[in-house]
Amino acid sequence: MKAFRWLPIIAAGVLLAKHFGVKMDCVCEHLLEKLPDRFPPKWIYLNITAIREQNDRIIALLEEQTRTSK
Repeated sequence: MKAFRWLPIIAAGVLLAKHFGVKMDCVCEHLLEKLPDRFPPKWIYLNITAIREQNDRIIALLEEQTRTSK
């Protein structure tokens, strides 16, 4: 029964995070731009961004390869 009391609060938190999530991404990018290049969280962000871009390229190449092999 205690879980049911927390359910609306959790649902509201998820909805707020979804609504403000895009805006927070822009805020985080602006904050990271202001940080010095030697700041470790900035390294982490840049590495994750590079990994995502690389994964997107790999997926695109694999999809193209499967289309041409059919």
